[in-house]
Amino acid sequence: MATVVIAYGQRAQTALETDLLEGMGYQVRHLSGIPVPVGHQLEDADAVLVTVQEITDAMLAAMPACKIIARVGTGLDSIDLAAAARRGILVTNVSDYSVDEVSTHAITLLLACARRLPQYLDLVRDGQWDSTGGGTIRRLRGQTLGLAGFGRIGRATAVKALGLGLRVLVCDPFQPAGEIVAAGAEPADWAALLAESDYLSLHVPLTPESAHLIGTDALRAMKPSAVLINTARGGLVDQAALAAAVRAGDIAGAALDVLSQEPPPADDPLLSDPRILITPHTGWYSQEAQRDVAVRACEDVQRVLSGRPARSPANAPVAATAEPAS
Repeated sequence: MATVVIAYGQRAQTALETDLLEGMGYQVRHLSGIPVPVGHQLEDADAVLVTVQEITDAMLAAMPACKIIARVGTGLDSIDLAAAARRGILVTNVSDYSVDEVSTHAITLLLACARRLPQYLDLVRDGQWDSTGGGTIRRLRGQTLGLAGFGRIGRATAVKALGLGLRVLVCDPFQPAGEIVAAGAEPADWAALLAESDYLSLHVPLTPESAHLIGTDALRAMKPSAVLINTARGGLVDQAALAAAVRAGDIAGAALDVLSQEPPPADDPLLSDPRILITPHTGWYSQEAQRDVAVRACEDVQRVLSGRPARSPANAPVAATAEPAS
């Protein structure tokens, strides 16, 4: 009987995954995280399910039986894909399970800033009934939303933004300009995106090249009235530079669902600035998305352990043999 290790929670927290995998005939073991050093705890694991746990080459070396690392989520920046490929281990993810949720969350953060909802909620709680006391509000229609990245989530965000009457600019060197135009948006280079966006929303993966994509120079190139929105990965933003930029008035504020350290330390300056809204990495969440991601990850485990190609491979040695998603 093959052994599958769920490495991100106890049995009570992963009931769906456990039930699915046991129903597939696997022996399931639970870890609340991957220990460092790994020791013998993963020595017999045929498959390992992770969320945000780091998977290094040294950890992979301690998994000699492993055939698949299934990322129960989208981002792959915590997994050494090349090392896994060298060791003959397939890595999968679930790249499209929360497209609607994350794009909706990005728009929700935009609207919260545009209509100054946190400020008005605080006013009413403080006993003030003042329709203009929350600060200056501009009509949303006709303002510009800049999208850094135009993958699934970026495109879904654009559709929702266009429905609100926003002008949508897109910077994505990997997407043909014609496809951006066909979606109702306008192609832009990085400089134009920074200079023209009233709201700048990030929808790119975290890679060595994109780390701190938004730093001091980028922030200074934005409008003083602009708001940064990040529902992608915390490492895309230099958080110290962001806190400083908001304090200095280089930009008006930010709305973040992801941080470089989660949860943040209590003294993180981002937490104390009312111009910066933070939600606890909840953009992905709905009951439907939570089920989708678990089911699809477990299905890929079953496919690989039964000798079939994965639907969603993430490392190069297996990409050419994967079946298209259905």
